[in-house]
Amino acid sequence: MISETTESKFVSDELGPMDSRQVGEIHNAPAYKHDAVFGEITEEGPNYRNVGWLGTVALMMKTQIGLGVLSIPAAFDALGLVPGVICLCAIAVITTWSDYMVGVFKLSHRAVYGIDDAGELMFGRIGREFLGITFCLYWTFVAGSGMLGISIGLNAVSTHGTCTAVFVAAAAIIGFVLGSIRTLGRISWLAWIGLSCILTAIFTVTVAAGIQDRPAAAPQDGIWVSDYKIVNNPSFTDAVSAVSTIVFAYAGTPAFFPIVSEMRDPKYYARSLIVCQSGVTAIYISIGCVVYYYCGSYVASPALGSAGPTVKKVSYGFALPGLIVTTTLVIHIAGKYIFVRVLRGSRHLTANTFTHWGTWLGCTLFIAIIAYIIASAIPIFGGLVSLIGGEKSQMDFDGLLVAQLPGHALTIQTLPEAVKSLQPPSAILL
Repeated sequence: MISETTESKFVSDELGPMDSRQVGEIHNAPAYKHDAVFGEITEEGPNYRNVGWLGTVALMMKTQIGLGVLSIPAAFDALGLVPGVICLCAIAVITTWSDYMVGVFKLSHRAVYGIDDAGELMFGRIGREFLGITFCLYWTFVAGSGMLGISIGLNAVSTHGTCTAVFVAAAAIIGFVLGSIRTLGRISWLAWIGLSCILTAIFTVTVAAGIQDRPAAAPQDGIWVSDYKIVNNPSFTDAVSAVSTIVFAYAGTPAFFPIVSEMRDPKYYARSLIVCQSGVTAIYISIGCVVYYYCGSYVASPALGSAGPTVKKVSYGFALPGLIVTTTLVIHIAGKYIFVRVLRGSRHLTANTFTHWGTWLGCTLFIAIIAYIIASAIPIFGGLVSLIGGEKSQMDFDGLLVAQLPGHALTIQTLPEAVKSLQPPSAILL
């Protein structure tokens, strides 16, 4: 529960720069700091305020690039090339504004950890519980899609060497083990590895799609010409599914509250955000247009299967670490939401006690098991992605509502000061 007393008590320093405690760094600050969310952060426990702005870029981009990008060419096939690009750019603008307001909101209400805390400030206990359950369900479904993506990759690399259910179970175990790393600061280096791997995979497929004679699913006899469409005329169901798929490509938005909460210096949040959203949108447009242009209606979903069996194996070999990191990150985010909700206000949140470890491992294990059940029950990648995209559309609406209604979440008095506190976009060039 967030109270006015809690917020006013720690306004001065709980979002100031925190010690990173990395080897080779020299700090004159005290050995601990008080954070409005996590409480006392000491050297004897995990440092939950240890993500730099570059690490924030990696975490933001990894929550988005990984699963959604693999279905963008298929979404362009449903909508047509031009409407697809227009929809993607419109969604990019909407989510970027919403993401920016997350940083503004955090600096105005510093005891907020997730969108459920913001919902409580707006709508009381009902808003908190509704948004909290939605947030947790959303990331659990994303974790399920990550496990499904890993199983597809393992099937491709091994030429279906074993049952898909076994691969999904293996993905769940790996996601649980790596997702149980306690801080985003330690996971950020995994995010860089995963981001590099998934980008290598999708650019490999993009190049292969451009130089191959025809996509793997196209007729192999006679002359083949891509049947891409500048403008398509989809049914209502196909159009909604395609737009939901594009929305899912910007799936990281709900995670930005927890990410900014673990930044060493949240003033640099805007810098990280603009680098992330610019890079993500450029990648989505280039990948989606090139792959769809050369593959047409024979584009695969996930797109890594569009360039033939050999390239499919190579690309999935590169993509597997990226898909594993995506699953790791989303299990961590959902598990930590429950963890912070259960232990917030107690010393066990930041102390290496039995209660701390038992609760933390129990939360990540619970998310991994539910995600495994979802992945097993909906074993079709495109269907699960569009389902999650539809859920995220509701999350984005809730987030915009919570972050932007005047007089409740951001008052006229607090908004200008919060905006000034954020590092301006021009600081990216410095």
